[in-house]
This record gives sequence, structure tokens and C-alpha cells, in this order.
Amino acid sequence: MGFGVSGSTAVIFLGVLIASGTLYTAAAGSAEQISEARDDNQEDLLERRNTAIDVTRVVYYNDTDPTLEVTVENVGTTTLSVNGTSLLVDNEHINLGQTQKSVESDDTTDVWAADQTLVLTTTMNQEPDHVKVVAENGIAASNTTVEVVN
Repeated sequence: MGFGVSGSTAVIFLGVLIASGTLYTAAAGSAEQISEARDDNQEDLLERRNTAIDVTRVVYYNDTDPTLEVTVENVGTTTLSVNGTSLLVDNEHINLGQTQKSVESDDTTDVWAADQTLVLTTTMNQEPDHVKVVAENGIAASNTTVEVVN
């Protein structure tokens, strides 16, 4: 065999080696990303399973400054974010930026731990029929019994 055949074989072998290394790097990176995504999904699922909230009381104060007060209890084991919580009244989203929020009478915290009560107070022009509270991970609780105080 001459140098041409040996040289071309070496070039082909080197090309296959480089291509295999590149393919392995790409495959390993993709497999790692898929594994991390599955782990994240399992963590989210576990968090949702451990989350439970209960709208214990809804009071509509029908006076000169009509307000709605919603009391929600965290009955699960997951610690939730107050700012991550959403309030829907008659299927309309209420902006929590304009709502008074307090956990166990503390209106400065964003931490809503297990067995703690969150109270949301907002201005409301008419008596609602349905109130729903949604936690940051999608777990929701609703209440259709609205107590009216004149």
C-alpha cells in the first residue's frame, strides 16, 4: 500500500473520530436536559400534591365603602407565596396590587406557610356570586356562599 491509501484511511478515521465525539457530546447534553426536565416535573407534581387551600369565609361589607374580604387557609404542607396567589371574583381577575393582603395579621410578608390564614380585602361595587382563589402552582379553591354585612 502506498502513502495515498494510508493517508486517506487516516483522514477518514480522524473524521469519524471527530464526528463521533461531537455526536456523543450532543447526545449526552440532550439526555441530561431531558433528565433534568423530568426531575423538575416530578418536583412540581409533588408540590401540587402537597398543596391544599380552603376558602373558609367570604364577607361582602355593603356600606359606604363596599369591600370584599376573603379568608383562605393553607391546609396543605407547601409554603406558598402571597404575591403568587390570584383572586377571581365572578370569573374576573382582581389585581392583588390594589388589594390588602395579610397572613396572620402581617401585611408585609410574602410567605404563606402551612396552617396559616391569608386574608384578602378589596374594594367591590357589587355583591359577588362566586369567589375563587388560585395558588401559584395552580391549586384552587372556591366559595359560592357570600356573607353580606350591611
